[in-house]
Amino acid sequence: MNGAVRQYLLITGNYWAFTLTDGALRMLVVLYFHQLGYSPLQIAFLFLFYELFGVVTNLVGGWLGARIGLNRTMNIGLALQIGALAMLAVPSVYLTIPWVMAAQALSGIAKDLNKMSAKSAIKQLVPENAESSLFKWVALLTGSKNTLKGVGFFMGGALLVWLGFQGAVTAMAAVLLIVWISSLLLLKKELGKASYKPKFREIFSKSDSVNRLSAARFFLFGARDIWFVIALPVFLADTLNWGEEATGAFMAMWIIGYGIIQASSPKLLNNREHPPSRDRAVTLAALLTLVPTAIAALLFAEVEPTWVIMVGLALFALIFALNSAVHSYLIVSYAKADGVSLDVGFYYMANAMGRLIGTLLSGALFQWTGLGVAGLVACLAGSAIMVLAAALLSRKLPI
Repeated sequence: MNGAVRQYLLITGNYWAFTLTDGALRMLVVLYFHQLGYSPLQIAFLFLFYELFGVVTNLVGGWLGARIGLNRTMNIGLALQIGALAMLAVPSVYLTIPWVMAAQALSGIAKDLNKMSAKSAIKQLVPENAESSLFKWVALLTGSKNTLKGVGFFMGGALLVWLGFQGAVTAMAAVLLIVWISSLLLLKKELGKASYKPKFREIFSKSDSVNRLSAARFFLFGARDIWFVIALPVFLADTLNWGEEATGAFMAMWIIGYGIIQASSPKLLNNREHPPSRDRAVTLAALLTLVPTAIAALLFAEVEPTWVIMVGLALFALIFALNSAVHSYLIVSYAKADGVSLDVGFYYMANAMGRLIGTLLSGALFQWTGLGVAGLVACLAGSAIMVLAAALLSRKLPI
């Protein structure tokens, strides 16, 4: 096994382990605090710092990775996630909103340091002018991550039932500690370090293509989280009377399927010889606009909600995963090789900002429009508008 492949496997293993805990923690927080009687908007605010600090981390983390190396930023992310899990392992009486928000802030920093490091490292490990190979490796890393995030969703729901909230976060912290120690010992020391010391002002991209793709990414991920993060699991639990395990399992299967589609996107898009272009991103976003619109219309018409959501989510997963895979390839392709994490960090800053706005709108719209079907329809309408914005912005990308 050559050095590049070995480093890719180490990075992917780190990313997988982190992603399992990240997905499980999200589901644990949503379901546990819903059990405690928190409103959808209050639950959304528990994720406020998670997403907000993710925005800052991607912006600063790209600059930091270029200066000190991606191995260090990845290991810092793992250590911070262990700290966040330890904070949540305290007795329930201490789990106040400010304390949980602070723990989520640490987790948000950790997640985006880890993700930025993993995505940026691929550019360093794939030879130049091997665009089809680059698309394949990016799709595989991103798709496998999302599949495991789905497993994490299921794991979170199951662990809540089996071990309780404190037991679940303690067990995850212990496993991640082993991963962190292994990463410190095995990951290459100078991975992704720029040949120069980038100045702090360089955190903002000067590339038109990166800026436009980042704007499209903002709306694409806002469109997913505006209905998926808070509104959907609460709707399943309250309106459809699903239990914690059923809700966690369903959300998990969606993320797993989404990840499998994303990992398979080079084959599904028939891009073995030629990687995807702007037109593919525009077409996929335009098609995706139709899905939340159709789900909202059918729910409003009082069609059986269980089947509408299951079929609608399957279609959303297919088109969204392909669109996201194209975006993930394009940012790595657009990014300059020397100090790649600067461009990738800026792009994922926009991604995190989209998730932040989407999460807040998911709780707010769902609650303010009366919960239940009406609340979910409102969130789906917001999703359609945001996907349409992503499609229009994608038209401005280079051919």
